[in-house]
Formats: sequence, C-alpha cells, structure tokens
Amino acid sequence: MNLLKNASASEKRAIVWSDLDVPVEEGKVVDNTRLQVSTQTIKFLLGKGSKVLLIGHLGRPEGRDQDFSLKPVAEEFEKLLSRPVELLSEITQPFTDLALLENIRFWPEEEEKKESFAQKISGLGDFYVNDCFSTSHHAGATMLFLPKLLPAYCGLALEKEVTELAQILKNPKRPLLAILAGAKLETKLPAILNMSKIADKVLVAGKLMFEFKEKLPNIVVASDDVDGADIGPASIKRFKEEIALAATIVWNGTMGRYEDPRYLEGTKEIAQAVAASGSYTIVGGGDTVAVLHELGYLTRFNHVSMGGGAMLEFLAGKRLAGLATIGYYNG
Repeated sequence: MNLLKNASASEKRAIVWSDLDVPVEEGKVVDNTRLQVSTQTIKFLLGKGSKVLLIGHLGRPEGRDQDFSLKPVAEEFEKLLSRPVELLSEITQPFTDLALLENIRFWPEEEEKKESFAQKISGLGDFYVNDCFSTSHHAGATMLFLPKLLPAYCGLALEKEVTELAQILKNPKRPLLAILAGAKLETKLPAILNMSKIADKVLVAGKLMFEFKEKLPNIVVASDDVDGADIGPASIKRFKEEIALAATIVWNGTMGRYEDPRYLEGTKEIAQAVAASGSYTIVGGGDTVAVLHELGYLTRFNHVSMGGGAMLEFLAGKRLAGLATIGYYNG
C-alpha cells in the first residue's frame, strides 16, 4: 500500500476521498470532528504545493436534493483551514487551489458503481488519495475505480485508522477487552465471534444481550436490564471489573437507549470506567462517539475511529473494498 506521506505530490492535482458525512442542521455543520480529522491530509497536500479536490458524500440523497448539499461542509472547511474552498456543482468545472465537488451521491452512477463515472472524475486529478475509512466497506464507483485510473495512495487519517485497528487484531497489549453492544445483531455478530478468537474478554450489551445465544468462555453477556432499554446494576458492576483488568480496550456500541435520560446510566458508567482505566482505548460507532462527546469523555480515548460499520467489518476480519483497491491486502 502506497502511503501519501511517501508520495511525490509537489505541484500536482490530488483527488481526495474525504469523510464529509457530518451532521447538518439548518444549513450549519453541528459536529465537525470528521472534518477536523480530514484537514491533516488537506494541509499536507497544500503544503506540498498540490491542488486539492475533495470528494465525498453527505447522507443518502435521492437525486440532487439540496438538503444534502455540501455547501455547509465547504463553509466549515473554510473556517477550519482559514482559506477559500470552492464548491463545484459540475465535474467539468476547473478549480484553483482547494475545491470540494458536490455530494458524490448526487450522481446516480456513483452508487451504480459505473467505471465510466470514475473516468470522468479522474480527469480532474493526477493522483488519488483514499482518506475515508468510514465508507471503505461500501465503496462506490470512485473508490473502486479511481485507483485503477490514477496512482493511488492512503491518506494520513486512513493510515492512522488501519494502523490502530490492525494493531488490535495482530499484536495488542494484553489483556485485550472488546466491548460490543448496540441493536443490530446481524452487523455485530461477525465482529463478536472474530474478536472472541483474539480478545481475552468480550462484553456484549445493548439489544444484543437478548439475541446473542453463543456460549463461549471468554464472552460476558449483560445479565440484567432496566426496562429492556439499558443494562442493569449487576452488569455494570461485572463490566467494570473486566475494564479494570484490561490493558487495551476497543469499544463499539452503546449499552442501551441512551437518547432517553432514563436509560443513559449504563453507557455513562461504562464510559467513565473506560476513560479512567489507564488502558489504551479505541472507540468507534456513530452513536457511541456522539454520546461520549456529549458526556465529555471522548478526548480521553487514545483513538476515535470515524468508522462504525467499517470498523466492525475490519474487526470481523472482512476485506474492505476501499482498502483493497489501494493495495492494503497485498502484503
């Protein structure tokens, strides 16, 4: 896999797949965490004298729905980078130093995975950078085919993501504890089973506690609940005991229906215990990251993964298409 930091990028045009899927309310970005992470690669390229075209998506628009326009994202980048960011509505538009192409999903060919669409985009750049871990498991036309059309590199944010998560799978500091919770068993089960082969202990909570039926010696399933919407005091106590023993903790999924204050306690108690554990900590998943941000614990984690589903698939040992196309699995 070619790393961007080793590339000869001077005075060339870069097409950078960035993580732009941020919450927007009333035309304003309300949480710019993903954009802040993306600025590392942008600043690196601009510092090399490259022109930068950012591509990415916001939500799941049907056609050119302006509610999903990247205009608020361009405005937020201007604040973060203290420089103008052009918003391109069409693929054929020329750009100066830094530009953002409108929501890539405004073009149906992206989701249809048409190589001809990637060919159109490729004319805007001299090389391609994947810097978006969160979409690497659901790659569209650009993520699949741009690496075949242009020299391709792994961006700085993506490099950090895969380095951190690969360490969990290959050589973690032990004891390794995985906390996997949430509502969707079908998305979490492969990660739970794969992590049970790697981790010293796996804690299972959320709605999964009612559906997970596997009996494995190193898996601890929450044993009591509050109205079926949070883990109970006995589970909190047991989970805290396991957290205290761990040297490395990876966490994805909330303990319960955290949006309701009545059922926030489990997530809050576990967050507090993990943050204070002194262990090496990694967290991912949109809901989990959001609630940790609200509770004020997010900055106390060693690595915050921008990928929810991508993180789970990576931990499940699955092959992510967006990583495969830039040579991650080539050894």
